[in-house]
Amino acid sequence: MDELPRPVHARSKSLPGGARKPWHAHPWGQLTYAIKGVLMVRTLHGTFLTPPQWAVWIPPGIEHEVITSVRTERRNFFVDPARVSWTDTICRVLEVTAFMRELIRVVAALPVEYEEDGPDGRLVQVFLDQLVRLREVAFSLPMPVTPALFDLCSELLRRPDDHRSVGDIARAIGMSERTLARVFQRETGLSFRDWRVRLKLMMSVETLEESRNVTRTAFDCGYDSLSAFIAAYKRQFGHTPGEFLKSLEQ
Repeated sequence: MDELPRPVHARSKSLPGGARKPWHAHPWGQLTYAIKGVLMVRTLHGTFLTPPQWAVWIPPGIEHEVITSVRTERRNFFVDPARVSWTDTICRVLEVTAFMRELIRVVAALPVEYEEDGPDGRLVQVFLDQLVRLREVAFSLPMPVTPALFDLCSELLRRPDDHRSVGDIARAIGMSERTLARVFQRETGLSFRDWRVRLKLMMSVETLEESRNVTRTAFDCGYDSLSAFIAAYKRQFGHTPGEFLKSLEQ
C-alpha cells in the first residue's frame, strides 16, 4: 500500500506453523495480535513474543520480521501514527483486555473503507482510545549491539536448548567471561544468565502450545523440577503454565 485507506486498516490472516514474514518496515504503526497461536516479532533490538493474551505494537519505520509457531490466526491493524499518542520508536508488548479482544474482533470485520463519520468510525475511535490505555508487559528479549554478542544471541534464538557454559561460550566468541558479562549487561540491561532464562521461558510458550504438557515443557526447557519451572513461568508472565493452557481452550 502507498497509503492507508482509513486511519485504521485491518487484515486477518490464517498462517501455518513455521510461517515467516520476511524483514520489512512501513510508514504506519502496526498492532499485531494472534487470537490463536503464538507470534514472535523480531527487530534489530529485541524479540517480542505474543501468546493470545498479548499483542505487539510496532512503531512506524521499524524493521521487523514475524514468525509463527503452530497454525495461527493473526489480526493486524495498520494505524495512522497521527492517531496514537506514542511518538517513540519502541516496540511494546501489550496486555489485551477482554474488552479490547472484542474490539479487535469487531474492527477486524469492518469494511476496508468504513464510514469515518458514522458508527463504524466511532467504533474505530474507541479501539484507538483503548489501544493506548493497554498495560505494557515488561517482557521482551533485548539484543546486544556488539557484533559477536548479537551473532551469539541470534544463534541461541535458533538453538535455545544450547547448554554450553558461559566459559565455553566466551571462549568460542573470543572474549573473557568477565568481558562478556560486563558488555552484555551494559547493552541489554540483563545479565547473560538472566537473558538465557528469559529466552527459555519465551520459547516455553510455543512448546506448551504444541505439547499441551507442562511437565514435558519444563524438562525440554532444561528445568530440573516442575515446581521450579512453574514458579519461574509465573514470575515472568503473571500466570501459571496451566492457566495459559486453559486460556487457549476459551
